[in-house]
Amino acid sequence: MKTIRQNSQGVIYAILAYVSWGVLPLYWKHLDTVPAMEVLAHRILWSSILSLVLCLLIKRNELRKYFTHLKSLVRLAITGMLVSVNWGVYIYAIISGQIVEASLGYFINPLVVTVLGMIFLGEKMSKTQITAFLLAITGVAYLTINYGHFPWIAILLALTFGVYGLMKKQMNYDSMSALAVETTLVAPIALGYLIFGASNAASFFTSQDFSVPVLLVLSGVVTTLPLYWFGTAAVRIPLYSIGFFQYIAPSIKLFIGIYIYHEIFTATHAVSFSFIWAGLALYVGDMIVKIHIRSGYQSEK
Repeated sequence: MKTIRQNSQGVIYAILAYVSWGVLPLYWKHLDTVPAMEVLAHRILWSSILSLVLCLLIKRNELRKYFTHLKSLVRLAITGMLVSVNWGVYIYAIISGQIVEASLGYFINPLVVTVLGMIFLGEKMSKTQITAFLLAITGVAYLTINYGHFPWIAILLALTFGVYGLMKKQMNYDSMSALAVETTLVAPIALGYLIFGASNAASFFTSQDFSVPVLLVLSGVVTTLPLYWFGTAAVRIPLYSIGFFQYIAPSIKLFIGIYIYHEIFTATHAVSFSFIWAGLALYVGDMIVKIHIRSGYQSEK
């Protein structure tokens, strides 16, 4: 009974996390009058403050350990820079009207993670997974050749988040404490930029549009809460279940880009996405087969 309740709670938290990530373009679009770098700086700064407060409230003992251990600090400084680049590219994509390409990046991400696992963790790819990856590469190549430019936003989002996930898996740190340390280590750079590098950062807090400063401050909430929900879900349901939910966010982003902000979705996009979706279908199908085989093997034992 307890396991069923935990699984149900995990599913709810996972859906909350991925739906939140999916609708975030609507939030960042309201800040399109603010330069992307300034939005990023605020996101880092307020995420640092909120995550530190949450860690203190829920008494995460790992926080002090990470701050006082040099190896942990170096690792978290690297992941902090990676996630900052990911956030920055993502915010730029949304504000500049490239939500469709941003969604492409997160569709590609699971396949990138699989390849990174093979290269750096010695994990083996099945023939089906290799085929899935080649289909995704074909989709990206088709888009590049026929659309006239390399989809650098999608690739950079997929790579930065993929490497970030790889490092987090290798470190196996408490997610909320790690986020607090990551953002706190990068926060001085963000604060310095707001004070010395941003030409009009203060003006947004004295503008007549009161919603802008409120949204900038709340950027920490919309960043930290989904990560907290994700971390809560991850300890309640199996990792493969989390894998199924991860396609909710890019699907919502794609829908928002096309139907709400009327971004162009050409025949070239359709062909490219079809290759990538076919690759994802193979990837998920292969994962389901492995789960059933593993479950059958364990039941026999």
